[in-house]
Amino acid sequence: MQLDDTAKILADAEFFDLCDAEQRRLLAFAAERRKYRPGTVLYASGDIPDGAHVLISGTVTSIQDDSPDTPQLTNRPGSLIGMVSLVIDKPRHITVKAVDSVETVLVPRGAFMKLARQSPDLAARAAQRFRAEMVGYLDVIETFRGRIQK
Repeated sequence: MQLDDTAKILADAEFFDLCDAEQRRLLAFAAERRKYRPGTVLYASGDIPDGAHVLISGTVTSIQDDSPDTPQLTNRPGSLIGMVSLVIDKPRHITVKAVDSVETVLVPRGAFMKLARQSPDLAARAAQRFRAEMVGYLDVIETFRGRIQK
């Protein structure tokens, strides 16, 4: 039952719609449900996360190194926290902390990468999703370019 519940959580997550049902089931098998108390750090700036978290319940705050005064709150079930950590094993420049009681499903990078290597179609869809996210970030940065140039 736990495996089916986790597969359903992944099916409802905004990112894992690019996987088919069997791929989500394989990821669910490798995934780990985690609970965090208020104030607990999911990962800190400088850490290399093991993968990405799918939010089941609760609220997390994300604080970027370069803008510590503007934390972002995430509380929508199905939100993916740390998407880049599914494919990149580099230190993050962000701290993610539980605001209240939080439950997530951690999808390990190794499991996602293994699945992507086995399924070129999935890898292509994931690359397209990552590209779209990065273009969105660059568009936001571009709007501020005039303000930050000397």
